[in-house]
Amino acid sequence: MFHYLDNAATTPVRPEAAQAALEAMTRDWGNPSSRYALGTRAAAQVKLWRSDVAAGLGCAPEELVFTSCGTEGDNWAIRGAVELNRRRGKHIVTTAIEHAAVLETCKGLERQGYEVTYLKPDRRGNINPADLEAALRPDTVLVSMMLVNNELGTVLPVAEAARAIKKAGCPALLHCDAVQGFLKVPFTPRELGADLVTVSGHKIHAPKGIGALYIRRGVKLLPLICGGGQEGGLRSGTEATSQIAAFAAAVRAGRASFERDYKYMLDLKAYAVQALTGAVPELELIGDGRAPHILAVSLPGFKSEVVVRFLSDRGVYVSSGSACHKGKPSHVYAALGLPKKILDGALRVSFSYDTTREDVDALAQGLLAARNELFTALS
Repeated sequence: MFHYLDNAATTPVRPEAAQAALEAMTRDWGNPSSRYALGTRAAAQVKLWRSDVAAGLGCAPEELVFTSCGTEGDNWAIRGAVELNRRRGKHIVTTAIEHAAVLETCKGLERQGYEVTYLKPDRRGNINPADLEAALRPDTVLVSMMLVNNELGTVLPVAEAARAIKKAGCPALLHCDAVQGFLKVPFTPRELGADLVTVSGHKIHAPKGIGALYIRRGVKLLPLICGGGQEGGLRSGTEATSQIAAFAAAVRAGRASFERDYKYMLDLKAYAVQALTGAVPELELIGDGRAPHILAVSLPGFKSEVVVRFLSDRGVYVSSGSACHKGKPSHVYAALGLPKKILDGALRVSFSYDTTREDVDALAQGLLAARNELFTALS
């Protein structure tokens, strides 16, 4: 038996989603572009599934384009937005704590002559809306700000960013990476004031390999992939029907239990804070995470990667930050300007609707054992 507490990295596929994928592969497996009955039935199913995902996000079905993942959506949104506004300026505003999919894309644009302003967080991981307002310029063509930080759980001021853009009168489009916010915190693209919103399936108990990009009606992005004209001509290629079916099923289930799951995770997070600090009083809480499913902590004086391996040997799974870092130091934790011993010992604990108090208790006992049995770092 193991105790999984790394749901911000990925989530197990829920039974409803697995069943939907199986049915799509064995019953509705036709090519949606084919003009005979098997294909037209598949096309009708894709239309229904798109409506399900759009309803979960709170947008019109025609504003939703299926992608392969959140990283693809982030890349497309950012590059598409600056291309759309290429005659209006070459300035981008984002934050220093975005996912690598956003930061690396922005760095690539810098090499092409764009200027990027990276807003810094305070020591709790919060972005000051006043800093964003001050950063906007007449030539700002894009603001990209995530909704929920994937390592801290902080909720960023996306709606405030939209108001600031409008007030400044600059041509900037607003992109929001909502991968960690979708079906975790309440929002709709309209409430955020966002033009582009990225979501991903495997963070909400759908399979890997499926996501979506919300493109506000009236925003004319260039096609990501040219070919047969699927996805309204924006992303050609035969639709990944089994993944789309599973994504829709996960959204339907998550939407139906959203309020219950939100409260459950919020209560579990509060229990975790009490249990973990009770077992290891010197444990430090990192950040000001208001999202219910992410808790950042540190075991000062210990190396997080060593603690992660120690816990893994006990069947307890947490991470030392985003799974996309692959062992490299977290730019998110570093941006907070915390003491090195706290940064070195940083851990991310993340929950879902199926995480239990027993999982949290196992983590508490594992951290206590790590504190007692491992050597502290020399640095």
